Amino acid sequence: MSTAVSLESGTRPPLALIAGPTASGKSDLAVRLAEELTTQGRNGVVINADSAQVYADLEVLSARPSAEEMRGIDHRLFGAWDGARACSAADWATRARAEIAEVQRDGGVPILVGGTGLYIRTLLDGIAPVPPIDPAIRDAARALPVAEAYAALRREDPDRAAQLAPADTTRIARALEVVRSTGRPLAAWQAERIGGIGDQVALHPAVLLPPRDWLYERCDRRFVQMLDHGAIEEVRALLARALDPALPVMRAIGVPEIAALLRGEIDRETLLSRGAQATRNYAKRQFTWFRRQPPADWQRLDHIDYNLNGIFASLFHT
Repeated sequence: MSTAVSLESGTRPPLALIAGPTASGKSDLAVRLAEELTTQGRNGVVINADSAQVYADLEVLSARPSAEEMRGIDHRLFGAWDGARACSAADWATRARAEIAEVQRDGGVPILVGGTGLYIRTLLDGIAPVPPIDPAIRDAARALPVAEAYAALRREDPDRAAQLAPADTTRIARALEVVRSTGRPLAAWQAERIGGIGDQVALHPAVLLPPRDWLYERCDRRFVQMLDHGAIEEVRALLARALDPALPVMRAIGVPEIAALLRGEIDRETLLSRGAQATRNYAKRQFTWFRRQPPADWQRLDHIDYNLNGIFASLFHT
């Protein structure tokens, strides 16, 4: 992610960003920020940047903010996609750009909040303009055993192959299908990113990276609360739709584990263990990504006492 922080709020409209792993307190901080902006006569609007919270089918399992938790603040792109339709990073970025532009035209402050780094990076830095892949080439690349695909990639795009683990099936197939279908390596397309808004906004970012023990305890407690407040019924309704199991909504954290319970394959105790572990693993991956990937000048907060005025001083004083 190459986007740098811009404080030229006199010429560029503001965009607040609250990012970090699941259960780190992003949603509450976003609402607090919007409320504070209201006291200043500015309208803060929360815009979702979480790949699970976009799906209408995952209200409970995605920990989507409830009406009570929203506290009257305008929230957008929460539950905006039906689970039968996958929401790619490009799909989400297109909608997010439109929502952000609308809020800014009305003089408000968009508050982007979420834990999906790919979404945020696509919005700010843009996306590689890779043309549609020939379906026959895609099918052939994805049908190859990973060892054969990796060997082919080493011949056809050695630079990309050197960056990937030999067992990374998904990324190897993607790189192979791109170079075969377009005649250019993926890196060449990625160098031509388009559609990013990072250079058009005054970005005010905060990355929440609280102590891991605190974070994991919250993850465990949250999963139990989800089970007690409708998560099982939510997955039962999803299964009744007979959706493609490869869809993102069917692979969301908690869905496979609860589905196994409903099929009688595991008991509740095993579900609790697997679900909590899956949530912690996800939080760990997010934590690592947000610690390393965003620009160095994005402030990273390693505590849990989030001081609103301190975090967003640059936004409040513009």
